[in-house]
Amino acid sequence: MRPEFDVLRFSGRSGDGAIAFDVGRIAAPSRDLFDPHQWRPAAEPVASGGRGSAWFVRGGFGDGVLRHYRRGGLVGRLIRDRYLFLGEARVRSLAEFALLVRMTGLGLPVPAPLAAGYCRQGLTYRADILVERIADVRSLADLVGVGVDAPQWADIGRLIAGFHRAGVHHADLNAHNVLMDSSGRHYLIDFDRSRIRPQAAGWRQANLARLLRSLRKVCPPEHASGLNKRFASLQAAYRDAFL
Repeated sequence: MRPEFDVLRFSGRSGDGAIAFDVGRIAAPSRDLFDPHQWRPAAEPVASGGRGSAWFVRGGFGDGVLRHYRRGGLVGRLIRDRYLFLGEARVRSLAEFALLVRMTGLGLPVPAPLAAGYCRQGLTYRADILVERIADVRSLADLVGVGVDAPQWADIGRLIAGFHRAGVHHADLNAHNVLMDSSGRHYLIDFDRSRIRPQAAGWRQANLARLLRSLRKVCPPEHASGLNKRFASLQAAYRDAFL
């Protein structure tokens, strides 16, 4: 049975906004879903990634990951978590939620979307998303830290090819956003600013190049010489998946 989704809109002195949610897994959608201080037991901060704004939580839906949208780079030092409101269709959390719903329907290995929301005050808004936590996983960054022979490079190449065949352009394809669980299944996470694009070799190759740059940053110096060779096997499996 496919999940059913709905949208709850709210208005008040603290702001106007909306919450998109999985009807079957979120019994009572409210803004408290996105407040880490409201979770009991306390929300557990995600140790790596998330810019200090992601938490592991547990509710009636099971285990989840709550993420507050926060800016990076120089802009993030001045405007931490506010975005210009250009209409609900342009809200980042709702766009990511909708993309996750679409990818889940396509059978792509992504976290199940549970809820996403935003609250607008004046010309700006804040945003949050809640997704299912994938159990017993390690990131590609962690695996490369062990050694370049630890990851299953060909499987990762086929994983990325599956998303690219569906036209999914991951806006931040890096070593922290590729996960492998204890059974050897791989996933992609964190689809903020990602979108479905027409098929073209240019953006697909740029996606792979971004991943390689990320791997070079996390690869220990003593393993750096073997990284290009291992990544070549990823690229070969990726190309074969398109044949």
